[in-house]
Amino acid sequence: MKIYIIAGEASGDLHGSNLVKELLRLNTSLQLRGWGGDLMTKAGVDIVKHYRDLAFMGFIEVVKNLSTIMRNFRFCKEDLLAYRPDALILIDYPGFNLRMAKWAHQQGIPVLYYIAPQAWAWKENRVHAMRKHIDQLYVVLPFEESFFQKHGISVFYSGHPLLDTEETNAQSRDAFFKQHALKDQPLIALLPGSRKQEIRAMLPLMARMKAHYPQYTLVIAGAPGQTPSFYREVLEDDSIPVLFGATSGLLRHAKAGLITSGTATLEAGISGLPQVVCYKGSAISYAIAKRLVKVKYISLVNLILDKPAVRELIQHDFNEESLKTALDGLLNDTAVATELASDYDHLRACLGGPGASRRTATHMLKILQERSNASPTAR
Repeated sequence: MKIYIIAGEASGDLHGSNLVKELLRLNTSLQLRGWGGDLMTKAGVDIVKHYRDLAFMGFIEVVKNLSTIMRNFRFCKEDLLAYRPDALILIDYPGFNLRMAKWAHQQGIPVLYYIAPQAWAWKENRVHAMRKHIDQLYVVLPFEESFFQKHGISVFYSGHPLLDTEETNAQSRDAFFKQHALKDQPLIALLPGSRKQEIRAMLPLMARMKAHYPQYTLVIAGAPGQTPSFYREVLEDDSIPVLFGATSGLLRHAKAGLITSGTATLEAGISGLPQVVCYKGSAISYAIAKRLVKVKYISLVNLILDKPAVRELIQHDFNEESLKTALDGLLNDTAVATELASDYDHLRACLGGPGASRRTATHMLKILQERSNASPTAR
């Protein structure tokens, strides 16, 4: 069986790699080709387009890069036609992947969509196209199942795959500090995002906390696909260490984190790291998003818990004074720490426990086998 997979971001590469490992564990004869990153390559996918060449953030940025995006569409269609897969697995990345779902459906290729577009937050009209063009949807947030069922979409809730990435043999604090040559000081983790645009927008202000907390070591979690020189360029120095491939350890051993809104906020919550969630985009992109987005919170932690468990600093509120005040609360207020620890326990309970990747892979292969048995001539 031949499967084509498309993941367009770092988080998709992570979850795609865990999914692929489970697919191959269940069926060692699978052939896998697609778009993703280093983790999916290592897991066994023949990657023909790396996600670092795909990520554009915000409305204005997408418009500026339309010609590149259209070339990517053409390349993807041509590669799919040449490969002739038995199924297409799409992972998140909705701006691109929903268009590919429509095209693949028209070609008769079964479409399995993993990590649903956030139609519950904005662009709810996407559900009509999803119902037409997606054979099976896999959701990872507990409230998504009933939302998509309500719209007549075949949906399967497997739990969140971030719980599959937790290390069973976690590195000790001493070993982590020694490996990365860190001072014996408490850590503050900076996670400014994975795309160059958001790192440039978020990191300089996060880095200003160094002057306010000389008794702490600030450490940047380097994003896959970026380079140390890029971070030095953004900060115009190299006084804050950048660690690559060590995010899970950093989240585990830091005392607090400043984290750009996205999947990393949920990863921090699962790790138990007190955090401030930050976001700042271009003025035009933010104005458009504010009119379209219809959720109370931007962080997945708060959305899942349906309460402001973690502080969110958005656009103009993301400033030096507010950031320091929020960070002070995390580091110095025991009542805040106690309540947040309780909220994080509830968060983990809501996410279904480990094994999401295995449950998803099992269901996908079951669906594809049933389709094959029902129609011997089906792709």
